[in-house]
Amino acid sequence: MTEQANTRTLSRRSALGLAGAAAGSVLAAPALAADGAATIEWKMVTSWPKNLPGPGVTAQRICDRITLMSGGRLRVRLYAAGELVPALGVFDAVSSNTAHMGHTASFFWQGKLPAAVFFTAIPFGLLPLEHITWIEQGGGQALWDELYAPFNIKPVMAGNTGVQMGGWFKRDINSLADLKGLKIRMPGLGGEVMRRLGATPVSLPPGELFQALQSGVIDATEFLGPWSDRAMGFQKVTKNYYAPGFHEPNGTGEALLSKTALEGLPEDLQAIVLEACKAENGRALAESEWENAANLQALQEQDGVTVTFYPDDVLDALRTTSAEVLDEFAARDALSGKIYESYKAALAQLAPWSNVSIRRFLSARDGEEA
Repeated sequence: MTEQANTRTLSRRSALGLAGAAAGSVLAAPALAADGAATIEWKMVTSWPKNLPGPGVTAQRICDRITLMSGGRLRVRLYAAGELVPALGVFDAVSSNTAHMGHTASFFWQGKLPAAVFFTAIPFGLLPLEHITWIEQGGGQALWDELYAPFNIKPVMAGNTGVQMGGWFKRDINSLADLKGLKIRMPGLGGEVMRRLGATPVSLPPGELFQALQSGVIDATEFLGPWSDRAMGFQKVTKNYYAPGFHEPNGTGEALLSKTALEGLPEDLQAIVLEACKAENGRALAESEWENAANLQALQEQDGVTVTFYPDDVLDALRTTSAEVLDEFAARDALSGKIYESYKAALAQLAPWSNVSIRRFLSARDGEEA
């Protein structure tokens, strides 16, 4: 047997859930369908509590859709955060073939791959539709593939929670001075921006946020938008809900696919996996927009939450510091610089059109000056 043929055989075996040769671990053997044919069993690990409104719902729906579209030939079982691996262990689990697939957010891997943050969101960056456009039309996907390739991972967009909120604060932010010493959970580059303005960013997985806020381990936390945030119960701890989410103007969910497992599938099943993830981008974004609107109203009218906007001087400082952080980031290594330049080029091309098509229309619709 040639080396190339042997590689294909190993790849196919891993996809079928047999011995994971690349990882040195044992995956479950295939089940048998009613007609006696082998059913491929995959494991998806996630960074989310089970069925968390927003990303948790999205992850389960992708599993269900793959099973349905494949006619049961490929069944994906979801493991919520902590059930098989920790919330922040998803990347390593897929890379090592402990799991065939993961659902998470790319900014969690900033310590391992600093440029990964660009594929969720960066401060004052692309909006959801603009981000999707960069990935699909502006060369973003090829750069994402290049970044993750050394880890045996194929990344794809898989859902979107939309524009994010600024977060929940146990004390008022009236000026820059109020950020001094603030313990805040804010991942990604937004956390570094906050640090430079005097706050103390704290890294915590989603499942630990409520308890940390309630107990005083942190003074503030951001997560997603009103739908997911209300489900997490933050409104029970504080009534101060800040906007805008300068740090995350987009909420792309990330599917991580083991390249060994994906490439071992028949071509039609490969297409089903990829298309199930892609279809979730539109569905999840529409769902999040609808549910965020409804839950924002409920937070204000039923839960007594006050939505407060960052003061102008704070936003100005956040914007200026964000630009400094990004410029320094781009100088770290060649690939980070290439990703930043691609992202910046997409923003430069798309922003004028967004200004004409969206900003001006919203102002006109609301009877306000642009």
